[in-house]
Amino acid sequence: MHALALELGPSNINVNAVAPGLVETRMPQQHAEWLGEDYEAFKASVVSQTPLRRVGTPEEQAAVIAFLCSEDAAFVTGQTLSVGGGL
Repeated sequence: MHALALELGPSNINVNAVAPGLVETRMPQQHAEWLGEDYEAFKASVVSQTPLRRVGTPEEQAAVIAFLCSEDAAFVTGQTLSVGGGL
């Protein structure tokens, strides 16, 4: 992100990334199934290591992305924002 921000900043282009944690969607459920793991056990393991002690929601991820796309984030560039409940 930092290298892209340096490259694109002079053109007034902001570059940021969102790094989600475990989000309650079908994707991690399917991944657990593919690995032959019980999803509820996998989720409990991740939650026990997460400072906020819960799984994230798609809406929480979207709110961070909306912020980065807004004028409120006009001076934010070159960042990777972890949206994983503290992991």
